[in-house]
Amino acid sequence: MAKKKRFNDHPLRYHEEIELEIHTLTNLGVGLGRVALPGGGADAAPAWVVMVPFTLPGERVRARVFRNHKNYSEADPLEILTPSPHRIAPRCPIFGSCGGCQYQNFEYNEQLAWKGRQVGELLRHMAGIEFPVNPVIGSPLQYGYRSKITPHFNTPKSDAPAELPIGFLRQGTRFDILDVPRCDIATDAINERLAEVRAGIRARAAAGGFTRGATLLLRDAGGEVTTDYDRVINERVGDITLHFLARDFFQNNPSILPAFTGYVREQAAASGARHLVDAYCGSGLFALTAARAFERVAGIEISESSIRFARENASANSIANVTFRAGDASAIFAGLDFPPRDTVVVIDPPRKGCDEKFLSQLFAFAPRAVVYVSCDPATQMRDLAHFTACGYKLAAVQPFDLFPQTRHLECVITLHAA
Repeated sequence: MAKKKRFNDHPLRYHEEIELEIHTLTNLGVGLGRVALPGGGADAAPAWVVMVPFTLPGERVRARVFRNHKNYSEADPLEILTPSPHRIAPRCPIFGSCGGCQYQNFEYNEQLAWKGRQVGELLRHMAGIEFPVNPVIGSPLQYGYRSKITPHFNTPKSDAPAELPIGFLRQGTRFDILDVPRCDIATDAINERLAEVRAGIRARAAAGGFTRGATLLLRDAGGEVTTDYDRVINERVGDITLHFLARDFFQNNPSILPAFTGYVREQAAASGARHLVDAYCGSGLFALTAARAFERVAGIEISESSIRFARENASANSIANVTFRAGDASAIFAGLDFPPRDTVVVIDPPRKGCDEKFLSQLFAFAPRAVVYVSCDPATQMRDLAHFTACGYKLAAVQPFDLFPQTRHLECVITLHAA
C-alpha cells in the first residue's frame, strides 16, 4: 500500500488556527486574505496569501489551515468574527458543504458587483488592457432558474444501498459525493421529479442493480422533466422555438436568454455588417435569434447532429436567410462566400476557449467584427490578447449572470477590425 503523502507544514502547520481579514474574492469565488509569517518582524506587512471559501470581502475570520501550496495556503472557515454587511443567510441547508454554489450567503447586487470587478481584473492581468466593464446584467430569477442538472452517485456500498448519496461533489473534494435531496437553483419541476428519481435509484441499488456509479440527467422543458438523454427538448427564446437533444449543450437559464441573445444580436448588427457567421452554432441559438437583423447568416458547427437540428429549427421558425453546415475544424471558413469586411462573426467556444488553429483561420478570414461569448472570462481574456495583437480593437465588455449564487458568469466582448 502506498504511503499517505506527508503534510507540508511550511509555512503554516496542519490545522493551525489563524485570524485574518478577507480582502477580495478570487475568480473561483473563494475569499482571499493575507497573514504575516513568523520571523517577519513587528513592522512586516501581512504577505502570505490564505484562501478561505465561503467568506466575503471585508470580513475578519478565524480559519484552520489544511493545505500549503508553493505560493498560498488553504484554510476552512471556523468563525466569522466580523461579518460583512452584505452577508445574508443562505437558502440551502447544505450550502458550504456542496461544491455547487459559492455565493448564497452574499447579497445578489454584491454578487453582480464582484463578478464585474473580476472581469475587469482579468482584462488587466491577462490581456493587459484597461477598459470599462459594463455593469453585470442580472438574472430575472435568482433561484429556481436552472433547467438542467446532472447529479451523480458512486458505486453503491453493499451494506447500505438505501442510504446511497445522490448529488454533487462535496466542497473541496474530487470524488466525495454529497447527498442532495433538493437543489434550490434548479426549477421547481426538476426538484419535484428529483425525489422520484432518487427513490428509484436507491431501490434499484438495494436490489443489486448497479455495479458502478453513474451520472443522471434531469432536464426541464416548460415544466415537463425528462431523464432521457435522447429526448428532444423544445425551448422558447423570445419569438424563436428551438429543439435539441436533452444531452446536448444548451444554456441552462431560460429566464435570461431573451436579453442575452438580444444583446449579441444588437452588438453584431451595430458593426454595420450585412452578413453574420455563427462559428460554434450548435442547434442555432445565436444564428436564428439574430437572423432577422442580417441579409444572410451562416452557422458552422463540427457536430453533424447539431447541424441537423439547426436546419430543422430554421425551417420550423420560417427563417429562410440562414444556412447551416458541418465544418471541419481544419477548414471552418472554407467555401464561405461572405465578403470578410462585410461580415461579423459570433463565437461561443467551449470553456477552454479558442484553440490556435481556429484563431489562425479566423484572423486569416479577417471579419469586420467579432462578438465573443464565453462562459469562462479567464480563457476569453487570454484569447483577447491574440485579437489585439492582430489589430482588433475592444469595443464593449458586457457580463451576464446566467448562474446566480455561483462564481460562474457569461461575458460578451465586442471587437472591431482596425
